Amino acid sequence: MTEHLIVLPDKDTAEKIADELREEGFTEVRVSREALAGEDDAEAVEWAVYVREDNVLNDPGSGTENGLRERFEALAQEHDGWYDKPVD
Repeated sequence: MTEHLIVLPDKDTAEKIADELREEGFTEVRVSREALAGEDDAEAVEWAVYVREDNVLNDPGSGTENGLRERFEALAQEHDGWYDKPVD
């Protein structure tokens, strides 16, 4: 199993990306609202697209794992967001 977070500043973009990933057949895709660490301002919120894929081993050296990470990093950057790998 492998897990990924794509963090985006816009809810509509996060939901659109999540819908596209669901259509591709990822095991689990969900959108959640994430407050930025250390921020008290209610406006300082990002939207996270959590992606889990059961059919890919959690092996940072594997081609498939690296391919997903690179894809999600590029997707995040394209939409002014960032990528994070959840802690196992």
